[in-house]
Amino acid sequence: MSTIATQDMIALIGAGPSGLAGARALQKAGVPFQGFEAWNDVGGLWNIENPRSTVYESAHLISSKTTTEFTEFPMPAGTSDYPGHAELLQYFRAYAAHFGLTKHFRFGTRVLQVEPVSDTPDTLWRVTVQSAGGTPETAEYKGVVIANGTLAEPNMPTFEGHFDGELLHTSAYKSPRQFTGKRVLIVGAGNSGCDIAVDAVHYAKSIDMSVRRGYYFVPKYVFGIPADTVGGKLRLPPWLKQKIDSTILKWFTGDPVRFGFPQPAYKMYESHPVVNSLILYHLGHGDARIRADIARIDGHTVHFKDGTQGEYDMVLAATGYQLHYPFIADQLLNWQGMAPQLYLNIFAPRFSRLAVLGMVEASGLGWQGRYEQAELVARYFKALQDGTAAAQALTQAKAGPPPDLSGSYHYLKLARMAYYVNKDVYRDAVRKAAQALA
Repeated sequence: MSTIATQDMIALIGAGPSGLAGARALQKAGVPFQGFEAWNDVGGLWNIENPRSTVYESAHLISSKTTTEFTEFPMPAGTSDYPGHAELLQYFRAYAAHFGLTKHFRFGTRVLQVEPVSDTPDTLWRVTVQSAGGTPETAEYKGVVIANGTLAEPNMPTFEGHFDGELLHTSAYKSPRQFTGKRVLIVGAGNSGCDIAVDAVHYAKSIDMSVRRGYYFVPKYVFGIPADTVGGKLRLPPWLKQKIDSTILKWFTGDPVRFGFPQPAYKMYESHPVVNSLILYHLGHGDARIRADIARIDGHTVHFKDGTQGEYDMVLAATGYQLHYPFIADQLLNWQGMAPQLYLNIFAPRFSRLAVLGMVEASGLGWQGRYEQAELVARYFKALQDGTAAAQALTQAKAGPPPDLSGSYHYLKLARMAYYVNKDVYRDAVRKAAQALA
């Protein structure tokens, strides 16, 4: 095992959207860094060739291009309103090439372990990596920025009984041809589950969806334009926005309860909405149907909690993903309950130079919202290096208490919602903190 002296650099983990945002922000701030990416290219999950990618052939953005792109590097003219993974990979490659980011990364290099050299807040960090076919290498870095994404580690449920057919997670889904001639049960009706169900109706013998709660469905287009571009900048009180928007939704999509979904036991925006109205179209045409939550499985028979049952060849769990930072101990990230508790969803409170990018969910945050995270991190690291009063102020702030980033919405107690924020409140807080360091 070799040791490389790199104590003046930040170790940046990941070359997906958040990793590239981190690289660009550190570059602009003049903070030296070394990037690591396990795959041999940029793009993260949007690179379908990446073994850790969880996208499928038909995967597209659920937010439109103008609300998702990096502000300083707009998507090229002619890009689809809702680009697919192939267009997005081209975009990330162009972004990395335009700003000269790839030279800062070691591709094909997996991070095995990240640990502090000492318990002091300004400790160096010992990072162990391994390239394909190589031996582990260890180096000490000034700090660490973790940007390896949140949608790669499957959250696979367990079911009572045994299924004799194919039991898969959506992370194993790539092509609707996998469904050809099969009786398919999709468990869950989030964005991926509904997208895949829409794919499957053209290939499967039958499609059922098992759900345990209701959902709010948002169409991708309203009045012929992307729905997330409609509306002004006026900010309404949560209770009023929930009432108005849920009413308007019913004008465009109808009441999902008509199609078999349970009535949501929560208000709009208290969980991530499903940006897909095609699933309602197919339910209305009898191409798919809604079933209750699963009680148990016996062979090919699935018994549901409402007393009904069905016969299936494949059960596909559309049950989301878990946060996964296997190379660093949970306590170093202040992990509590279902997620790390980080200041502004970014900074580990105990350490000066340990940050996470991309551990944030919000409707409409886009990659620019992730870039603003990265800009804050880069400015903070630069200010720490310069010993400014602004850096000291942020150091004190991140020791607590944390700000309320909910925007007064009462989010469901789900794993994915454990790091959910209100977009406007969050971006205001991150921008304000970054401006104080400028």
